[in-house]
Amino acid sequence: MLVRPPAVAGTFYPADPQELVKLIEWSFLHPIGPGKLPEVSKVRRKASVGYMVPHAGYIYSGPVAAWSYYYLALEGPPETVFLVGPNHTGLGPAISVMPESIWETPLGSVKTDDEVIRELVKISDIIEEDYSAHAYEHSLEVQLPFLQYLFGDSFRIVPIVMKTQTPSASRLLMEAIKEAAESLGRDYVVLSSSDLNHYEPHDITVKKDMIALEKIVELDPEGLQEVLIKYDISMCGPGPVMVNMYLDRSVGARRAELLKHATSGDTSGDKSAVVGYAAVRFPLP
Repeated sequence: MLVRPPAVAGTFYPADPQELVKLIEWSFLHPIGPGKLPEVSKVRRKASVGYMVPHAGYIYSGPVAAWSYYYLALEGPPETVFLVGPNHTGLGPAISVMPESIWETPLGSVKTDDEVIRELVKISDIIEEDYSAHAYEHSLEVQLPFLQYLFGDSFRIVPIVMKTQTPSASRLLMEAIKEAAESLGRDYVVLSSSDLNHYEPHDITVKKDMIALEKIVELDPEGLQEVLIKYDISMCGPGPVMVNMYLDRSVGARRAELLKHATSGDTSGDKSAVVGYAAVRFPLP
């Protein structure tokens, strides 16, 4: 079986396990974070179809990411976690799922849900198995230590990265995820990995982010694409978030819930050129 070693341990997050746990707990306890450590439910209480999570270095986006993981902890350990992120490297096909593999991090290893991966490829024309797209991609990897901190090795993952991030591609991917998971009887959650506006002053980024977040909370994928173009919002990962927007709409939800928004300037203190981050919950109706 393929083994996918960590690509960004030591850069986006610490390579030392103890330092990594400290930084994760710092993220939860930070004033921008929830302010307390998560309470992991021992019983599964599914209340959401998924969450939006940022994918920057933990010292910048960790406190915002902690909000999504704080609420996920309250729902208890899911059986399968679909990790959907943007393709930063440009390698591989338009939408690629990682082949059957084991993902390693400083906190241990996580296995893929091989049965779901096979089902996805079988039922969808837009999803291809590919290793190259995942080998160096950080947007999914940085979610794993948070998940391991909460749930150990009790869950399986389905890693998917999107080069094509149109509403139509996201809708087709959502339909494939839903069909594959439900046909196999999986209890699942979808994590959409995305950062918001990039490398503009703090006040401009906040304004642009709020325009995008309004459409995300309204579960309006087409509207999101329109405002990203109209207002030149450099969101990194609109496609993955649209997957959760379509998924939430498909179960009858009318609105998502913004848990937290901040920028890298809020954590670093440098507000001259920042990146925006948000934690969003996509609740069951």
